[in-house]
Amino acid sequence: MSNGLARASVRFRPSAFVGSFVALLFAVVVMTACGTLLQTGLTAHLAPVRYAHTPVVVAADQSVRIEVQHGKEPEQVAEALPDRARLDTALATRIAAEPGVAAALPDLAFPVEPAQGSNLPPLTGRDFSAAAITVPGAPGGPAGDVLAQGSAPQAGQVVLDAATARAAHLAPGDTVELTGPAGAGAFRVSGIAQQQAADGTAAGTGSGTGTAWFADAEAGRLSGHPGQADAIAVLPRAGVSTEALAAQVRQAVGSSAEVSTGDARGAVEQPQLAGGKEALTGLGGSFGGIAAMTAVFVVMGTLSLAVGQRAREFAMLRAIGATPRQIRRTIATEAMLVAPLAGALGVLPGLGLAHWWLGQLVQRGAVPAGVSLDVGWLPIVGSIAVGLLSALGAGYVAARRPAKARPSQALGDAATARVRTGPVRTVLGVLALAGTVVLGVLSSTMSGTSAANTALGVVMAGMTGVALLGPLVARASASVLGLPLRGRAAGAPGALAAANSRANARRLASALVPIVMVTAFCSILLFLQSTITHVSSQQVRTGVVADQVIGSTGAGLPADTAARAASTPGVAAAVGVLRSGALYESAGALGSATVLGVSGDPAQLPHVLDLDVRTGSLDRVGSGTVALDATLADTLGLKVGDRAPLWLGDGTKVDPLVVATYGNGLGLGQVLMGRAELVGHVSSGFDSQVLVADAPGGDSAAVGHALAGLGIPGATVTDRAGYAGQADKDLALSSWANTVMAAVLGGFAAVATANTLVMTVLDRRREVAMLRLAGTTRRQVRRMIRWEALLVSSAGLLIGGVLAAIGLIPIAQGVTGSAPYVPPATAAALVGGTLALGLAATALPARSLLRSRPVEAGSGRG
Repeated sequence: MSNGLARASVRFRPSAFVGSFVALLFAVVVMTACGTLLQTGLTAHLAPVRYAHTPVVVAADQSVRIEVQHGKEPEQVAEALPDRARLDTALATRIAAEPGVAAALPDLAFPVEPAQGSNLPPLTGRDFSAAAITVPGAPGGPAGDVLAQGSAPQAGQVVLDAATARAAHLAPGDTVELTGPAGAGAFRVSGIAQQQAADGTAAGTGSGTGTAWFADAEAGRLSGHPGQADAIAVLPRAGVSTEALAAQVRQAVGSSAEVSTGDARGAVEQPQLAGGKEALTGLGGSFGGIAAMTAVFVVMGTLSLAVGQRAREFAMLRAIGATPRQIRRTIATEAMLVAPLAGALGVLPGLGLAHWWLGQLVQRGAVPAGVSLDVGWLPIVGSIAVGLLSALGAGYVAARRPAKARPSQALGDAATARVRTGPVRTVLGVLALAGTVVLGVLSSTMSGTSAANTALGVVMAGMTGVALLGPLVARASASVLGLPLRGRAAGAPGALAAANSRANARRLASALVPIVMVTAFCSILLFLQSTITHVSSQQVRTGVVADQVIGSTGAGLPADTAARAASTPGVAAAVGVLRSGALYESAGALGSATVLGVSGDPAQLPHVLDLDVRTGSLDRVGSGTVALDATLADTLGLKVGDRAPLWLGDGTKVDPLVVATYGNGLGLGQVLMGRAELVGHVSSGFDSQVLVADAPGGDSAAVGHALAGLGIPGATVTDRAGYAGQADKDLALSSWANTVMAAVLGGFAAVATANTLVMTVLDRRREVAMLRLAGTTRRQVRRMIRWEALLVSSAGLLIGGVLAAIGLIPIAQGVTGSAPYVPPATAAALVGGTLALGLAATALPARSLLRSRPVEAGSGRG
């Protein structure tokens, strides 16, 4: 009987299931996309290109790992390094001593800038001993296997790849001027490499498509990393398998390096893969969790509404003898009929969303090119299963009361609207709201990232409480917000809207919860990013006091740029800025911070940067010392005189003395140290900018013209706005990611809200018919429904805004040290969009109801 009833309901009353179908469909779309991104992040790999003919590659670990005690078992936490960790080239000698090793070739890559006006493009510099890695069978062989013309480079010489030499009309014997991160000079072209050796792909930081090979010692000097290599390529002797070779190499290197084979060699070529995997897993995991929770609430709310709207049907079934078990089985069967179909149809759009998302991340440089979407069965099955279980759970909860009612009472119960929630749901809802208050108070007493992490729990707890106590919250909202509607201004339609909303609070709650969700989560995502951008831009505008900013259109500025600028007539001070990153440990987790390495006398800093020093003095920044942003210092619990445990960009552990704290770290850099202390631990030693202060009374235009004429490769000279432009560009990816997440989540919640509002209006056929028979005009009914839509939208915005504020204030304070910044245009768009959605989602179904005559509508057909 139950299966037949379920099939008949879906077949003959499909409108009752359209809302449930739509909610399930979009839930599966969002969860499939997030789950697929998460799986891609866990399994992402890149096939080796440069090391395609090298079976074993040795490289340093490109992450920091710490052990955190959780319970009895320690857990390892890892974070990708901001820069490249390198190996000592002496390790190659130890590897080469193994019996199965034919050659162990250190491989080093670094960016090289040609002189201004040269026909050469930006190049990737390399050590010539590794030139034969990309030539099959050549490693360990004579130079003739690599060179098409000429000879191997000696000191002061360079070998160019064939395509670059041909494009620049260069031949052996010609001279080119080249600049590396740590040096420059005129180099004679000693040879031209074979085409297959000129892959231009980098196991390091080269940004050009061409390649320049130097003598090994000269390559180390120019790169700023003498005696170091990005990786060591290991070639086997004849008859030695990859497995046997790898085992011997592991024995030789021990725990000092990682030994890679297979596709793991691709990660050595592109170490940014680790950061890309973290971005994918973070996006798919954290945002996927929020999306899944939202989907569960929306699906359960929609299914509960759909079942509640059919209370009369279930009451009739009970009155004619249907058992409680048969009612529950009918609901379960309906869910089994609708949920799998909605899930199956939502899979392809979900995969399409994931594919677009990954493409955008690759385009913006967050994920390296070549990473492909990993489509597996687990995210798909998991998304469908979550939707199905949510539907089953919602159906059982909604059907529990009509199924348990005695047949003689069933019809009477169905005719009255129930506002009270069950005791279990009430207790859980009260506990969730109490948890919201406790976590809100707790987060307000914390600082730094701890406050931000706790504040997320505030929003989650608040959302859970609102969802569980939905009817009670809706009734209270209708009572308060309905007061203005009872006056003369709104007239009879307004009074009817207020009374209807209060009497049918359960129906109102179904539409209220999605609006609260979209308001809370979207507000946090959008306004947190707007706060970071606003505070950062403000700090850059007030903190950069330089008159001129020398930037670069290429890999960066040579190390001597600041000294050359300082000797220019009309310049009072010039400070080079080397950008990098650092990692720190806080509360059992690893966090990242931006680092500025400044050249010259730190006493010159106030001429170009106003860091808003809070404690200590920047004059002492130098060897073994560091200055910290005040928010970061607060997160780490440090003050002037303490040691700051940090990992530099290449993973080197340091504990410099804190000599100052300052306030403009978010926009300018959270860690300030001497350039000499930092340069050996970065991927590229090129400066990002050189900040120049004009001499008092000098001609700024003349100084700028003189700086532009220094002949620095790729240099550009702008005012302080150029620095601000670069800082804004660095924030673009984070802003884009938060906006897309808000759009996806907001779009899903908007569809769910519209879907629920349409369902509630279409279910009011009898109510509208009674109003029409009582003499209410069509215009009055439409106005009543519009007032109800505005009431529920306003209530959702208000409650969601309160939850967002409770969570956003400590998050913004912890991350930026400032109150949230809410752009009026963004807030207006969010409010206006929500109100417009509510009006549009009720206007169309209301117009459909009012097309029929009162007598026909009162019959209840359809």
